[in-house]
Amino acid sequence: MTLPAWLLAACLLLLMVLLLASPGRARPQAALLSALLLALSLWWFVDQLSGDGINAATIYHLASGVEGAGIGDFARPILGLVALLLLSLLPLLRMRLAQPPLRWRGRSTIAVFATVFAIAALGNPLANDTLRLYRDSRPVDPTRVASEYVVPAHPLRERKNIVWIYGESLERTYLDAEAFPGLMPNLSRLAGEALDFRGIASPAGSGWTIAGMVASLCGVPLTTARGDENSMGRMDTFLPGAHCLSDYLKQQGYALHFSGGADSAFAAKDKFLASHGFDAVKDQRHFRASGVARKHFSNWGVHDDVLLDDVFDDFLRLSAAGQPFMLTALTMDTHHPAGHLPVACRDVRYESRHGDIGLLNALACTDRLITGLIDRIRQSDYADDTLIVLASDHLAMPNDLSHVLAGLERENLLLFLGTGLPPRQLASTGSTLDSGATLLQLLEPKLEKLGFGRSLLSPAPKPSASIAALTDDGERYPLYLGFARQLWTGTETRTLRIEDDQVVAGLQRIRPPVMLEYDTGWNIKSIVLEDAPRQFNDSDPDNILAYVDRCTAFLDDPSSGEWCAVVVDRGNGLTLYPDWQLQQGIQVDAPLETVADERPRPRRPLNLERRPVAAGEYELQLRTRSPPGSAFWLEAVSDDGKVIRAREWVQVEPRGRGGHVGLPLRLDSAAEDLVIRVWLDHTEVIEVERIALVPAPGEVRS
Repeated sequence: MTLPAWLLAACLLLLMVLLLASPGRARPQAALLSALLLALSLWWFVDQLSGDGINAATIYHLASGVEGAGIGDFARPILGLVALLLLSLLPLLRMRLAQPPLRWRGRSTIAVFATVFAIAALGNPLANDTLRLYRDSRPVDPTRVASEYVVPAHPLRERKNIVWIYGESLERTYLDAEAFPGLMPNLSRLAGEALDFRGIASPAGSGWTIAGMVASLCGVPLTTARGDENSMGRMDTFLPGAHCLSDYLKQQGYALHFSGGADSAFAAKDKFLASHGFDAVKDQRHFRASGVARKHFSNWGVHDDVLLDDVFDDFLRLSAAGQPFMLTALTMDTHHPAGHLPVACRDVRYESRHGDIGLLNALACTDRLITGLIDRIRQSDYADDTLIVLASDHLAMPNDLSHVLAGLERENLLLFLGTGLPPRQLASTGSTLDSGATLLQLLEPKLEKLGFGRSLLSPAPKPSASIAALTDDGERYPLYLGFARQLWTGTETRTLRIEDDQVVAGLQRIRPPVMLEYDTGWNIKSIVLEDAPRQFNDSDPDNILAYVDRCTAFLDDPSSGEWCAVVVDRGNGLTLYPDWQLQQGIQVDAPLETVADERPRPRRPLNLERRPVAAGEYELQLRTRSPPGSAFWLEAVSDDGKVIRAREWVQVEPRGRGGHVGLPLRLDSAAEDLVIRVWLDHTEVIEVERIALVPAPGEVRS
């Protein structure tokens, strides 16, 4: 149970008082209190971004990276974090005091400190979030809900064109006329002319942009259990086991196009789109390459006025072509925390009792721009052949209106507009998981299900993923998360093999190094891509770990080939598989050999230098000031690490003195980016004094 904020603050203050009253230097207490304060500072920062503490979205973005994010928009939380981190270090000053600044009489300060610390450590929101993540990712039996997962098969009776507009954080709550009078008159008008679904929630695994897209287009939550680094660029496909709306439409002869103002690589949108049938993707890079002026870009990407004008041009072009299509657009200017105002809306000013808040102006602008696009589509010659979907990708995250939204009933926006579609408002116990299934039934009445999604036009079925997420006690919804997790690899994952320098595990292809952890049912529990050598060394598996990397990561000679795998269990059973066996395929459930020695510690590659090199014969000369503690591999490789130009096993001087290494190197053609690297244990370092490429005697470079 999480303590109220005031009680947690009181506990922290009491801990500081107890620390100051502790006898001696009180090193353990000071270190513990600082560690707790540092952890809570980081939690506060994440909560400022997510609005929900450390949740599935946090884990996803930690795994996928933040390249492409508008970091400049979060200056205030970043400055707040810096201040809190500095304050968190203050207890360490107590270590330098021989005598306590305060005098404590009576009970032992150490015992009281330990009790209060335990209360604060177990009752803080970070502990609660950790427990929540564990509950959502703990091993479950997903076969209990497998029969509820539906792949649509019936052909479409009518192949209408589809324009699906995702409004960034554009929840329906902003249409509340009491809270925001006159803020969105145009969208309110459209809602009155549309099939308008109310009460649409964002369940776990759907509360951020890519997850909202996956939920609505695939009918499954996006899983983010430990190790699901699905957007690191090293998994070949995004949810290959899922059959999404786009996959179905592709089979029905649709062309699929996506336009978004941000970088499509952020959060792996590009991987998702490419893996599920989209033919063309326009993003920030497209608009920059098209010569759009700099004033039309924010920290996140191109503004919505430019984006939506381009979407209308695409709509006309695709409609004229005659092939049925789904044109998907994702806006950006209402992104938290403050939104952005494009050039076309410089005249927009929304007067509000809440004050002069920039996000309100951005929302008023979005009301104008999105409605303008929809009105143009509905007034075009192609209106009768087009079905329009307007949906929020997820509920708004912490922004400059959070204090207002906190007192309102939050709900996502979901409108359908089309010729012959009578306007009405429907209340439903549903979620974004059901959006795609609802669209399918509008196209073909016999289609009511997509993945775990169920059409909102039909009576609410029981059981369903949405009902489980919204009404049960948290015991059933993790089953849907567990099933969705299997969609990354499929269920037949006991065989691993190397193919084209990628590890093939079930449906997934992964660029090594990679560590796969299997649970007791031989299902993949986690896929670890980042810092895999260290995590392999530190992990103590319940059942099996399989680690795949270059053979130079494990062995002192290259005779086993290029790729090797080590499979190990908790009982120190271990088998090392050479390249030729990996190419044929290895069985991770095969009996392991019992070994007396410790498991091998995989080395990691450490790049020392990159440089362009002309064709010719050279000697690579490496002089070290302080070599690592043990022998190591020295390599010259291509920039992608695939082509090994030269390799040598280097012995280390007994007393760790610096030394010189010479490695012959022949290049038949020029290398634009030759990488010099060493393979070291993750705990070791190397201090390099000089790296040189010296032409061989008599060699004339071409």
